[in-house]
Amino acid sequence: MYYTCYYLFYLLLIKEKLKRYKRNIIILWEIEELLTQYLEKVEDTLAGQEVLQQKYSKIEHQLGYCIQKVGIIRYNPFEEMGGNFCFAIALLDEFDNGLVINGILSREGSYTYAKPIKNGESSYPLSAEELQA
Repeated sequence: MYYTCYYLFYLLLIKEKLKRYKRNIIILWEIEELLTQYLEKVEDTLAGQEVLQQKYSKIEHQLGYCIQKVGIIRYNPFEEMGGNFCFAIALLDEFDNGLVINGILSREGSYTYAKPIKNGESSYPLSAEELQA
Protein backbone atom coordinates (compact mmCIF):
# COMPACT_ATOMS: atom_id res chain seq x y z
CA MET A 1 0.00 0.00 0.00
CA TYR A 2 2.83 2.29 0.81
CA TYR A 3 4.30 1.79 -2.63
CA THR A 4 0.93 2.35 -4.27
CA CYS A 5 0.56 5.77 -2.65
CA TYR A 6 4.11 6.52 -3.55
CA TYR A 7 3.50 5.62 -7.20
CA LEU A 8 0.22 7.49 -7.22
CA PHE A 9 1.95 10.58 -5.92
CA TYR A 10 4.59 10.33 -8.66
CA LEU A 11 1.93 9.78 -11.30
CA LEU A 12 0.12 12.93 -10.21
CA LEU A 13 3.40 14.82 -10.20
CA ILE A 14 4.26 13.56 -13.70
CA LYS A 15 0.75 14.44 -14.90
CA GLU A 16 1.18 18.03 -13.72
CA LYS A 17 4.58 18.26 -15.38
CA LEU A 18 3.09 16.91 -18.61
CA LYS A 19 0.37 19.59 -18.47
CA ARG A 20 3.05 22.27 -18.16
CA TYR A 21 5.06 20.72 -20.99
CA LYS A 22 1.92 20.59 -23.13
CA ARG A 23 1.26 24.30 -22.50
CA ASN A 24 4.88 25.10 -23.34
CA ILE A 25 4.64 23.07 -26.56
CA ILE A 26 1.46 24.91 -27.55
CA ILE A 27 3.19 28.24 -26.90
CA LEU A 28 6.17 27.09 -28.99
CA TRP A 29 3.83 26.10 -31.84
CA GLU A 30 2.22 29.54 -31.72
CA ILE A 31 5.65 31.18 -31.72
CA GLU A 32 6.68 29.02 -34.68
CA GLU A 33 3.54 30.03 -36.56
CA LEU A 34 4.17 33.72 -35.85
CA LEU A 35 7.79 33.41 -36.97
CA THR A 36 6.70 31.64 -40.15
CA GLN A 37 4.22 34.44 -40.92
CA TYR A 38 6.87 37.04 -40.17
CA LEU A 39 9.37 35.28 -42.45
CA GLU A 40 6.81 35.23 -45.28
CA LYS A 41 6.23 38.97 -44.85
CA VAL A 42 9.98 39.61 -44.90
CA GLU A 43 10.34 37.55 -48.10
CA ASP A 44 7.45 39.48 -49.70
CA THR A 45 9.06 42.76 -48.65
CA LEU A 46 12.40 41.73 -50.14
CA ALA A 47 10.72 40.73 -53.41
CA GLY A 48 8.89 44.08 -53.49
CA GLN A 49 12.14 45.89 -52.75
CA GLU A 50 13.81 44.13 -55.69
CA VAL A 51 11.00 45.25 -58.03
CA LEU A 52 11.30 48.83 -56.73
CA GLN A 53 15.08 48.75 -57.21
CA GLN A 54 14.66 47.67 -60.84
CA LYS A 55 12.09 50.42 -61.47
CA TYR A 56 14.35 52.98 -59.78
CA SER A 57 17.30 51.97 -61.97
CA LYS A 58 15.16 52.25 -65.10
CA ILE A 59 13.85 55.69 -64.11
CA GLU A 60 17.34 56.89 -63.17
CA HIS A 61 18.60 55.80 -66.60
CA GLN A 62 15.73 57.56 -68.37
CA LEU A 63 16.24 60.76 -66.37
CA GLY A 64 19.63 61.21 -67.99
CA TYR A 65 17.87 61.90 -71.29
CA CYS A 66 15.45 64.48 -69.86
CA ILE A 67 16.11 68.21 -70.00
CA GLN A 68 18.17 69.01 -66.92
CA LYS A 69 20.15 72.07 -67.90
CA VAL A 70 18.32 75.23 -68.92
CA GLY A 71 19.93 78.55 -69.66
CA ILE A 72 18.29 81.73 -70.91
CA ILE A 73 19.92 84.98 -71.94
CA ARG A 74 18.12 88.19 -72.96
CA TYR A 75 20.14 90.59 -75.04
CA ASN A 76 19.97 93.60 -77.37
CA PRO A 77 21.89 92.99 -80.62
CA PHE A 78 20.85 96.31 -82.17
CA GLU A 79 21.97 99.58 -80.63
CA GLU A 80 19.23 101.58 -82.34
CA MET A 81 16.46 99.55 -80.63
CA GLY A 82 15.93 99.91 -76.91
CA GLY A 83 15.36 96.97 -74.56
CA ASN A 84 16.49 93.38 -74.47
CA PHE A 85 13.89 91.88 -76.79
CA CYS A 86 16.08 89.08 -78.16
CA PHE A 87 16.78 85.84 -76.34
CA ALA A 88 18.78 82.61 -76.45
CA ILE A 89 17.58 79.51 -74.61
CA ALA A 90 19.66 76.35 -74.16
CA LEU A 91 17.87 73.08 -73.26
CA LEU A 92 20.27 70.20 -72.54
CA ASP A 93 20.15 66.76 -70.96
CA GLU A 94 22.71 65.20 -68.61
CA PHE A 95 24.98 64.35 -71.54
CA ASP A 96 24.89 67.92 -72.96
CA ASN A 97 22.59 66.92 -75.83
CA GLY A 98 19.65 69.12 -76.77
CA LEU A 99 19.13 72.38 -78.59
CA VAL A 100 19.61 76.14 -78.48
CA ILE A 101 16.72 78.40 -79.51
CA ASN A 102 17.52 81.95 -80.51
CA GLY A 103 14.82 84.57 -81.00
CA ILE A 104 15.71 87.85 -82.67
CA LEU A 105 13.37 90.85 -82.93
CA SER A 106 14.24 93.49 -85.47
CA ARG A 107 12.34 96.30 -87.18
CA GLU A 108 11.75 94.09 -90.20
CA GLY A 109 10.34 91.13 -88.23
CA SER A 110 10.87 88.43 -85.68
CA TYR A 111 13.09 85.41 -86.38
CA THR A 112 13.52 82.22 -84.38
CA TYR A 113 16.35 79.76 -84.94
CA ALA A 114 16.95 76.35 -83.38
CA LYS A 115 20.35 74.64 -83.44
CA PRO A 116 20.96 71.05 -82.30
CA ILE A 117 23.58 70.36 -79.65
CA LYS A 118 25.35 67.01 -79.32
CA ASN A 119 27.91 66.40 -76.56
CA GLY A 120 28.04 70.13 -75.88
CA GLU A 121 28.93 70.99 -79.48
CA SER A 122 26.84 72.16 -82.42
CA SER A 123 27.38 71.46 -86.11
CA TYR A 124 26.27 75.09 -86.67
CA PRO A 125 28.22 78.13 -85.51
CA LEU A 126 26.90 79.47 -82.20
CA SER A 127 26.73 83.16 -81.35
CA ALA A 128 28.21 84.51 -78.11
CA GLU A 129 24.73 84.71 -76.55
CA GLU A 130 23.95 81.12 -77.54
CA LEU A 131 27.22 79.95 -76.03
CA GLN A 132 26.47 81.89 -72.87
CA ALA A 133 23.01 80.31 -72.60
